Amino acid sequence: MTAVLSGTNGLLQSYDYQVLTTGFSYTFAAGTQVLVINPAGTLATGTITMPAAPADGMTITFSSSQQITALTLNGNTGQTVVGAVTFLPTKTGVTYIYRTTGASWYPTATVPGTGSQLVQGTSVVTTSGTSVDITGIPSWVKRVTVMLNGVSTNGTSNYLIQIGSGSVTTTGYTATSQQGGTSATSTAGFIVSQGIAAARFNYGLTTISALGSFTYIASGTLADYTAACAVSGGGVTLSGALDRVRITTVNGTDTFDAGSINILFE
Repeated sequence: MTAVLSGTNGLLQSYDYQVLTTGFSYTFAAGTQVLVINPAGTLATGTITMPAAPADGMTITFSSSQQITALTLNGNTGQTVVGAVTFLPTKTGVTYIYRTTGASWYPTATVPGTGSQLVQGTSVVTTSGTSVDITGIPSWVKRVTVMLNGVSTNGTSNYLIQIGSGSVTTTGYTATSQQGGTSATSTAGFIVSQGIAAARFNYGLTTISALGSFTYIASGTLADYTAACAVSGGGVTLSGALDRVRITTVNGTDTFDAGSINILFE
């Protein structure tokens, strides 16, 4: 590895600058300690592999100017990465140090995916179609917040949020929504509204949290500024870790005609 201590500029390290694309595979070359990734936009997947012959105490740092949603971090032959990063948020750097005893890399700075790290999805307009799917949620995620911004449909069917692992789950929910003295229930999804009318704009949040053993609990509030506010809650058990969210309606045929949705996850 190459490092120079300059009396004028301080510690100078060997680094690599890469404009990578989705699905990239990068291996640290001998002597390179820092990787700067500057892609054009969010990367869905990518793989980083540690150098082949690190010295004891060697540090490796990498960062990205854009989010890498599903990142695979591998040790080189015979190496182990402890607390391997599974995603990389925008403008986040990660550092690992190598210990020859045990041939293992250990994190020494920010490690997304092993602690609390709030990540914003990409906003999707709800101006057409009967449903909107958001997929690619990382398997380590323990909480997802679904945000509705001025969402409207052309009918009166209540809004439904469905989640899934590998595919959308449409049965097995225990869910209720209430507005005033009126309530509705659903086994097909988290019902998050009550008293929906066409051309009314709805705003609110539904938080879906992992309870354990792939059981997820939802709680939310949705406000129609021309009418009232609905509260909701429910639960469902999936076959695996949540990796997708669908926003639709109970009847599945009403069409979205205004607004947008997004998610936050951690």
